[in-house]
Amino acid sequence: MTKILSDVLSNHQITGHDESHIIWLDDCTGIHQQALPAWKAMSEEAKLAGFELKIASGYRGFDRQLTIWNRKFSGQQAIKNQQGEILDINTMTEHEIVKSILYFSALPGASRHHWGCDIDIYAKNLLPDNQKLQLEPWEFAENGPFYSLSQWLTDNASRFDFYFPYDKFRGGVAIEPWHLSYWPIAKCAEEILTIACINSVLSNAKILGKSEIMLELPNIYRSYIQNVGRIHYG
Repeated sequence: MTKILSDVLSNHQITGHDESHIIWLDDCTGIHQQALPAWKAMSEEAKLAGFELKIASGYRGFDRQLTIWNRKFSGQQAIKNQQGEILDINTMTEHEIVKSILYFSALPGASRHHWGCDIDIYAKNLLPDNQKLQLEPWEFAENGPFYSLSQWLTDNASRFDFYFPYDKFRGGVAIEPWHLSYWPIAKCAEEILTIACINSVLSNAKILGKSEIMLELPNIYRSYIQNVGRIHYG
């Protein structure tokens, strides 16, 4: 197990307001500089096993997460339920909208993607030519294109200090078999990210549904932010 570092993230970095901890692999894909060696090592071993790993989504700053949130809250971007059906927000209360968004998308300032140690991945060589990547559970389930990758990651990711924070549905965030987290950094980030920290960045943010979010923040923190899996070694 890699030694857990105590100074990997500042408060500004943990809430997506400072990207100085990020190494950019291309114009759109960033990863925490201290997670990069582990990512490269896992990618190299995965390639030997027949998987060409690719990061679909890595670092995401506060403004980007805020845009996603506001687009969903305003109806510009679809919100789906657990069955994958598009919801009609015109028939929903603000409480219901907030809860539905949180099922698939993190609260700005509280997204694990701000940290740079959390990445959404897939195997590029397993994606059919005529199929667009969806990052939905069926793709990683039996008979899905990434089922064999999912099995390999389950058996091997922890050897590189990666794990699945959303390995199953715990009553908060949906299962995400494509979402890997680098434990040495994530462990520290989880401890640093407090309700007060989130409250401070949202107080001045132009986020839709702010009144409901601030009212429910303790419940959101408990059910959607802290309510995650942990790494298991062997």
